[in-house]
Amino acid sequence: MISAGDFRNGITIEYEGNVYQIVEFQHVKPGKGAAFVRTKLKNIINGGVVEKTFRPTEKCPQARIDRKDMQYLYSDGDLFNFMDTENYDQVALNSDTVGDALKFVKENEMVKICSYNGNVFAIEPPLFVELEITDTEPGFKGDTATGATKPAIVETGAKVMVPLFVNQGEVIKIDTRTGEYLSRV
Repeated sequence: MISAGDFRNGITIEYEGNVYQIVEFQHVKPGKGAAFVRTKLKNIINGGVVEKTFRPTEKCPQARIDRKDMQYLYSDGDLFNFMDTENYDQVALNSDTVGDALKFVKENEMVKICSYNGNVFAIEPPLFVELEITDTEPGFKGDTATGATKPAIVETGAKVMVPLFVNQGEVIKIDTRTGEYLSRV
């Protein structure tokens, strides 16, 4: 059990029959009346965000989220296959569960599979990936005015905005949380 006074960003709690992750919290002490904790909670199963207020003494059970490293093997139509590298068990997940998480992930790369009570609800790709650009328009000399960008397609098929000096065939580093270009490799 965790009291509302001990809430921090990233903590997962069970509340009203759902599992939520705390996105934001704020301790409020009004001039008149009792203090309270204002929170923004994200439902980890369906992704919805709700705002709730708690008294600092209220307690919620802390939810246990299992994160397991697995290797992304391949996609087969609507199913995505993953393998546990310790015992070689394979798991197939549908595209609703996977969502856009594998947009920047190549086959045979490691990802984290997040589950609650044995039910997989999300996939966490690595924070940074290095991918080759397969298609982009060539940049021209003198085309470097103040951080201009152009669209580029990387080897996984995802579209990324890159600076004008980046060319086809180059390997770039991408932040998977934002989908932004970081640097050339």
